[in-house]
Amino acid sequence: MLALAPMQDITDLAFWRLLAPHGGADACWTEYFRVYPNSCLDKWILRSIVQNPTGRPVVAQMIGHDIPSLVRTAQELQRHPIAAVDLNLGCPAPVVYRKCAGGGLLRDLRHIDAILGALRDAVTVKFTVKTRVGFDSPSTFDELLPIFAKHSLDLLTVHARTVTQMYRPPVRYDLIAQAAATLGCPVLANGNVHSANQAAALLAQTKARGLMIGRGAVRNPWLFTQIRQRLAGETVSLPTGRDVLAYVQSLWDVACASNVQESAQVQRMKKFMNYIAEGVGPADGFLQQIRRVATTDAFWRVCREHLEHDRLMPLEPLTP
Repeated sequence: MLALAPMQDITDLAFWRLLAPHGGADACWTEYFRVYPNSCLDKWILRSIVQNPTGRPVVAQMIGHDIPSLVRTAQELQRHPIAAVDLNLGCPAPVVYRKCAGGGLLRDLRHIDAILGALRDAVTVKFTVKTRVGFDSPSTFDELLPIFAKHSLDLLTVHARTVTQMYRPPVRYDLIAQAAATLGCPVLANGNVHSANQAAALLAQTKARGLMIGRGAVRNPWLFTQIRQRLAGETVSLPTGRDVLAYVQSLWDVACASNVQESAQVQRMKKFMNYIAEGVGPADGFLQQIRRVATTDAFWRVCREHLEHDRLMPLEPLTP
């Protein structure tokens, strides 16, 4: 399985629509539904489930720590066309983990045990978890695995970094291999999947059942297709600079509302360009220039300068 990772305010319904014609993922995880005692289902996230343009299964992800609220929300989500309910145990944003949600729960394994038990009873579709390997130490993972096994998860996604690492190296792929060898459920490998060759090597190394890709798919929307080609022994097709430029134009069209100020449109695009630029050239070139632009004209001038060509582009980060 090749899955699209949930990235808040990035891999939304508009991005799903954009990714689908490029091959797309086998399944998509929603942005997380924020869960607390008086929460309601976030309407803009729910639209990605109801209007799912991919034709592929959708997994609804929740984030929170209050058990009755998580159970209630899981029951509400199951009234909609979802393939599974997923619990987020990995979000590294301080505003999240300081509230003992997401990756913050990895500091309280007894509470994780209680949450999983309650949700396992409440979820009648597939029940999955996306986790990091620990809060500030990967040694926590040895204690986590028996808890996951106890509650008979249907799938576990392992982002092989700690919460405090954010997205810095190293990525502990050996711990993904440990989970795949230990648990009875399928395991997806997550964390810095950046090319078709590296993806194939990672699957062989970890024996994971599949991959979950987030930032790599934003940088390279052809990545899922390229991985399938590589695993099938086919030649991996690469986009040209003009193809990438057209992708950026499509991103602008779906991500930038026409009724907001020009400066807001440019700022919105910079969120995506932080990922795309990793595969375009040195940080002191394309990315640095894009970060300085303030107008639409300046944005497109920089994009054309670096992408208006017919050379093939692997779109791999210079420092993976």
